[in-house]
Amino acid sequence: MKYQGRILTLAAGIAATVALVAAQAPAPADPVLQAMRDEIARAKTLSIPNLDAPPYFVQYTIDQEENFSVSATLGGLVTRSRQQIRSPDVRIRVGSYKFDNTNFAGAGFGGGSRYDLERFPTENVYPLLRRYLWLETDSAYKAAVEALSRKRAAQHNTTQSEQLDDFDPAPAVHYLRDIPKLTIDEDAWSKRVRDLSAVFQAYPELKTSGVSLESSAGGAYVANSEGTEIRYPEVVTNLHAEVWAQAPDGMNIRDAVDFRALHLSQMPSDAEMTRAMNTLATNVVALAHAPKGDDYTGPILFEGQAGPQIFAEVLGRNLTITRRPVTDGGRGGNIPPGEFEGKSGARIMPDSFTVVDDPTQKEWRGRPLFGSYDVDREGVAAVPLTLVDKGVLKNYLLTRQPVKGYNASNGRARLPGSFGANEPTMSNLFVSTSDKTPVADLKKKLIDLCAQRNKPYGIIVRKMDFPSFAPLDEARRIVQSAGGSGHFVSVPLLAYKVFPDGHEELIRGVRFRGFTGKSLRDILAAGDDSVTLEYMENGAPMGLSGRGFTAEVSVVAPSVIIDDLELHSVEEEMPKLPVVPPPDMTKH
Repeated sequence: MKYQGRILTLAAGIAATVALVAAQAPAPADPVLQAMRDEIARAKTLSIPNLDAPPYFVQYTIDQEENFSVSATLGGLVTRSRQQIRSPDVRIRVGSYKFDNTNFAGAGFGGGSRYDLERFPTENVYPLLRRYLWLETDSAYKAAVEALSRKRAAQHNTTQSEQLDDFDPAPAVHYLRDIPKLTIDEDAWSKRVRDLSAVFQAYPELKTSGVSLESSAGGAYVANSEGTEIRYPEVVTNLHAEVWAQAPDGMNIRDAVDFRALHLSQMPSDAEMTRAMNTLATNVVALAHAPKGDDYTGPILFEGQAGPQIFAEVLGRNLTITRRPVTDGGRGGNIPPGEFEGKSGARIMPDSFTVVDDPTQKEWRGRPLFGSYDVDREGVAAVPLTLVDKGVLKNYLLTRQPVKGYNASNGRARLPGSFGANEPTMSNLFVSTSDKTPVADLKKKLIDLCAQRNKPYGIIVRKMDFPSFAPLDEARRIVQSAGGSGHFVSVPLLAYKVFPDGHEELIRGVRFRGFTGKSLRDILAAGDDSVTLEYMENGAPMGLSGRGFTAEVSVVAPSVIIDDLELHSVEEEMPKLPVVPPPDMTKH
């Protein structure tokens, strides 16, 4: 998904016949694809006596990954490992494209026989691969037949105003790229991680700190009964550092920095990463001594990294339509709608803004783009997509599961979803505006706005906690603070009061209240900068790190001032300070 591949033919439109062929010479026979191909042919003949329910669609997806990870703290290694994993996903649809076993909240509750297969084979042994696929298919088929029967019964007991098809046909795609092996100097990178973690020895006020590296190479195989066969590479390296301190009142203070690249050679230099570690530690120590913020309502400047962070969370994550499943006994029926659902044709941003999601763009300002890919997990070609034009919502991120008003996919199925479907997500999201203010003048504009409204100060946010690395208990409190509305935004990590004379005061302990997609209509100004955010999207609230399957995303967006936002001071019981001071790290 992340390399520039030379392709002989690429779909010009979603409905056109798609043929994606790698430019290199044909590869030798692939035992994995051959096993998938042969078991799909057998799966299409499956039947259960006295039941007319043969599969109309079969898809096998096998994700594989070689992974090297190492972590260290204060100059000493904590973990180091290398592993190889393959994970199959077998999807059987019975019934028809119009009505099948998916999109049913009662599926997956004990249906079908399961086999103790442990891990999927990592060696390309054709008979072994077929046996595992056979057993997985048997389980999936039995569960699908049972789910279809229960879904039909559940539907008889419900009234639906509109009956959407359950799946949309798609032309066959043939796209075969080599899946690379992981090549990394493990000892050299272990030393780099150890040395970077040692930087934090110079900051005794930090309570905990750590640096970790994860480098992986692999990809995915996809084959289905429509004739699609895909083999694509995925390579990514991420170096993560986080530090924690504690304020005098007990509040835990944290921040993190990530360096990501599609190839090890694109990772920053040691000097650049060392500077980032020192900046990270300095910020957290300063936050620990900063005063708690007060309640505030008014304009807020999201500067630098905070700009693409809010567009990723508040805009990009809401550009989907939620398909409500057929319910069984109340399961799965209480799914809140997306914030922009039903808003097609409505103005959601100032008329100077345009938003385009473009997975086909491979680089930005000389650097490979993190979210580029050629074909999605459902075998649909990636195409550029204008989502917002002159402030008006024009389109959504779509998969092959029809939703109200939209039947066909636009190639955004990148994450496994619920109820037998896949989840759409963005790729390379470009947010641009025709009305630009020099970024250096945005702070003055904020000060002027506050003066006009007789406010003693304004607020600048330079970094949000998105994707979040909050502990689960903190994440739950943030979600609960939304009061059941489902609308919550990550907390600001670096926020400042800015006073009429221009001086700034760092604050801590504030959260947003009522910051929703509607807030984007109140953008008062946008900078002439374009800041890039790269992250791993997983669909979890606030992009909570370490949760499930991920897809690479880039967001390129300017700094912005948004009016009428509300911050409130966090009032929670704080943890106690350590009973004794930390040991002296300078003594050996």
